[in-house]
Amino acid sequence: MKNRRNIPGYLSSIEYQGGRVGILLFHSLGGTPLEMRYLAQGLSRAGYTVHCPMLPGMTNGTDVLKLSTWEDWYEAAEAAFDKISETCDSVFVGGLSAGSMIALRLADRRSDEVAGHLVYSPTFWPNGWTIPWYFNFYRTVWQRWVAVLFNFKQREPYGIKDERLRKFMIEAFKAEGRDIGQFYQRHGLMVLQFRRLADAVKRNLHKLKAPTIIMHPRHDDQSDLSNALKMQRLLSGHVETLILDDCYHMIPLDRQRDIVLERSLDFLDRQLVAQGLEKDRADQSGLTRDEVAESINDSEGEKAAKTVAAE
Repeated sequence: MKNRRNIPGYLSSIEYQGGRVGILLFHSLGGTPLEMRYLAQGLSRAGYTVHCPMLPGMTNGTDVLKLSTWEDWYEAAEAAFDKISETCDSVFVGGLSAGSMIALRLADRRSDEVAGHLVYSPTFWPNGWTIPWYFNFYRTVWQRWVAVLFNFKQREPYGIKDERLRKFMIEAFKAEGRDIGQFYQRHGLMVLQFRRLADAVKRNLHKLKAPTIIMHPRHDDQSDLSNALKMQRLLSGHVETLILDDCYHMIPLDRQRDIVLERSLDFLDRQLVAQGLEKDRADQSGLTRDEVAESINDSEGEKAAKTVAAE
């Protein structure tokens, strides 16, 4: 990999410079770009240019006044797309959970410029097995003055099945004098804006014809598998779906993160061949598929989780 650049920090985007094929990845609702770091590193070491931007208002801790809207998140995503397009001839977009909604909205609005979609744990509505049944009543909330009265906290296992990794994160937060539940809480206005975003995306999914890969946990604690199956039905283009059996919602960090990376690379490689872009990636990387996997330390998922907690 050449010209690698990583800007660390809680409110910083992550960027890895590679070849002329770019990948733009968006984090989850109230999350941070650090959630995507392991995946981004692996894609970068295979020769891709990878950007994981910070989205003001959607990134944890950036909407203190509770004024941001999903249109603000999308505007930042579109700016990130324009930036990566300056150095890349072809760009794939993707994201985790709510980040996948941002990616697909971008694909809808910039369909002629997006080469394909990488969708991880897609979420139209939080309905996993840790989501309380009464959360569905929030579907009746449409006014800001009502939404501001709500505040939602996530429950264990916080999207991570790997008990060692989850315990590591909880202890890291405690060492900093913070509560992991508060870090992952979402205020009512943010959830309302996300629902509006998801509705806007769902209305136009049938227009998207670029190839898509969807990866979703069978036992997702936050977003039921029905979300992925609905997306598979609504998309018009070629769709590949992988159901993961040993992880929860945060699949770029959890037990099967290596499979997520491997299948993402496989999907991208085949799309590059189909679109005649293989040489643009290969020129930037002397690594084989096995060497890419070996080049990423087994503890990278743990390192990423540690960074999320420590920043």
